[in-house]
Amino acid sequence: MSRAPRDASPNLIVFALWLLVFAASSQVMIISPILPQIGEELTITDAVLGTLVTAYSLMVGVFAVISGPISDRIGRRRILLIGTGVMTVALLLHAFVAGYASFLTVRVLAGMAGGVLSGSAVSYIGDFFPYNRRGWATGWVMSGSAFGQIIGIPLGVVLADQYGVRSPFLAFAVMTALTYALIFFRVPQPPVRRSRTLTWNTAVSNYRAMLRRPQVAAAALAFFLMFLGVSLFVVYLPTWLEGAKGATSNEIALLFLVGGIANVLTGPQAGKLSDRIGRKGIVLVSCVGLSLVMVSTTFVLTDLWVAYPLFFLVMVLTAMRVSPFSALLTALVSGRLRGSLLSLTVALGHVGFAIGAGMAGPLYDRFGYVSNTLIAAASVLAMGAVVWLRVPEPVHDGVVEAAAAPI
Repeated sequence: MSRAPRDASPNLIVFALWLLVFAASSQVMIISPILPQIGEELTITDAVLGTLVTAYSLMVGVFAVISGPISDRIGRRRILLIGTGVMTVALLLHAFVAGYASFLTVRVLAGMAGGVLSGSAVSYIGDFFPYNRRGWATGWVMSGSAFGQIIGIPLGVVLADQYGVRSPFLAFAVMTALTYALIFFRVPQPPVRRSRTLTWNTAVSNYRAMLRRPQVAAAALAFFLMFLGVSLFVVYLPTWLEGAKGATSNEIALLFLVGGIANVLTGPQAGKLSDRIGRKGIVLVSCVGLSLVMVSTTFVLTDLWVAYPLFFLVMVLTAMRVSPFSALLTALVSGRLRGSLLSLTVALGHVGFAIGAGMAGPLYDRFGYVSNTLIAAASVLAMGAVVWLRVPEPVHDGVVEAAAAPI
């Protein structure tokens, strides 16, 4: 790799990381809407189609934990280059899939790259930007996922319809390749102290040391609860709307488009506001509000049209949590362990989402969607309580003193 550029525009760095999040999240989200087409075009049975999603998520969780300490040792710029490079290759290899085995293989490779990248964008923000600008930067970067929901999914669906199921992944490969070029030529390595050693025992010891810190353990639990609540609420919402309210697939697609717009409008502004007034208050307000909306869903959604403003509000309140909480996480440990912490929380988030999705089906089948909303609301409210009571705001220079000194 060439010598990292010394100077870079903060706006250009935010754009490079935004493009990374946009492309990486779009290539994940496009799987679900084109899954039936994948099965038909590649002669893959319905019984195993879901494993294409499971394999990706599993690899993300595993490689997020592995890559966190590596990024702390070799630097965030290098890990971003490795991740975008492998992701580009993995997406290009989708051109050669011919059946289930080959498709599963490339999704595993893409999941490995996704795990490497999972906590790197926010970790880089924590390294490069001062704490009083991390909310703004995180809000814009993470809005790439919402733009993926608004633009990436429709673009992928159109490409799949016109040119086959391999084409969306090739299009997103172009975007990750552009991201690689931007990072390579224009994004510097932040001047932070890196971890000096990198062994399996050291990595495990660092994870244990972090989780022994009450504030870090609380933040990890909060991240788990956040994803658990979201999956409990969202996974069977379309099924309930179709069965109880007669929603069509186009109406469901429009619903998620509305949700993506809400995310784009809210995320950056919530992050910017949290730079001024603090993170915890915004997280608590959003959790309380979101829990109330979730509990009321099955009672106020009497007609299908109500789903659109209600889901808009759900996504506004969800976006209000993500940017401030992610910025808060960057301050819980020093720069040399930031990648490990962010990767660990991402992995726990995937575990929470998987557990929530696994719980959602039996709950829906036995007790109806109201049970999903009630338990999701309880999980969201618990997250707010954990953050408010157990996760401290920084005391100076954007670093929590008690967490930073020993680790």
